[in-house]
Amino acid sequence: MLQALGLSLPEEAVYTALLTRPTASAHDLVRQTGLESPDVTRVLADLSARGLVAIAAEAGDGIPPAGAGTSDSPDRGADRAPARYRLTPPSVALAPLLVEQRNALHRAEAAFSILTEQYRSTAAHPAGSVVEVVVGVEQVAHRFHQLQRGAQRELLVFLIGEPIAVAREDADVSESSALDRGVDFRVVAAKDYLDGPGVGREVRAAISAGLEIRLAEDLPLKMMVSDRERAMVPLDMADSDGEPSAIVVHRSGLLTALVHLFEREWDQARPLFDTSTGLRAEPAAEDRPTEGELEVLALLLAGISDRRVATQLGLSIRTVERRTRRLMDLAGADSRLQLGWHAARAGWL
Repeated sequence: MLQALGLSLPEEAVYTALLTRPTASAHDLVRQTGLESPDVTRVLADLSARGLVAIAAEAGDGIPPAGAGTSDSPDRGADRAPARYRLTPPSVALAPLLVEQRNALHRAEAAFSILTEQYRSTAAHPAGSVVEVVVGVEQVAHRFHQLQRGAQRELLVFLIGEPIAVAREDADVSESSALDRGVDFRVVAAKDYLDGPGVGREVRAAISAGLEIRLAEDLPLKMMVSDRERAMVPLDMADSDGEPSAIVVHRSGLLTALVHLFEREWDQARPLFDTSTGLRAEPAAEDRPTEGELEVLALLLAGISDRRVATQLGLSIRTVERRTRRLMDLAGADSRLQLGWHAARAGWL
């Protein structure tokens, strides 16, 4: 947590240990953190120099206070209590570190913007400013993670078949990182993508974390679009011995076309939901009950006979029976009891 403010892991361990008590000696901190005595002494000296901790009481017993002499220092009397340390209030001590890190981030963002514009405006590489080709497993994987982890607003993804250059578990880590940052993450997956081993479990976890995913019968290509500024499209290998390769498309008419392609497929795809019985895709319109069929279903579930349902709805008895039969077909039910159970699970009513 505090590494983002420039503290090392040992420094964070000592600092958070002091948070739980008013004061502590170096010996106390050794026992509490599990660090070696010399490490605790060095950390306390560093934290003291940076104004993050202060000495509450001094003595020379046990581990010498931060900044004290060696173990044979003449002023270490056995009758003196060991030095005790306390935290400087975090609101006072950590605020300058936070400002320093925030300013460093702003400088890095400014440098990033300048370098990006310089790259795009370089006259010597006009084609490279629009499309770049990446070849090789490591290079493709590196560029994939770079684009996904660099997304700040939105990721649009087409998923088809098994991954080639990027291991599925590595992709899951990048995906989780994007969701944790609040990135709007939308995925259209080809129907057979879910057939892979363990994919269902991974998709359910991602949906729970905020991923939106829809299913399509098929897709024209694999793709990832990052913040609508860059896209990565894997290339087909000419033969089985060829190296994986991909193109990275920067802002251009081609990138705009890829975004439009995604939105078109997204609108036509079926949403995928995580239910108590597993993943479920929202059925197409022809596979859902009509409003009239749901009216019949509601009355049947209330225990009303077919004849009374027909009377109340102004239908013929044959129409009621036909609608009931279609409901049972949609539910895959052999009895009206099974129909009622499926209607409840599917949220028809």
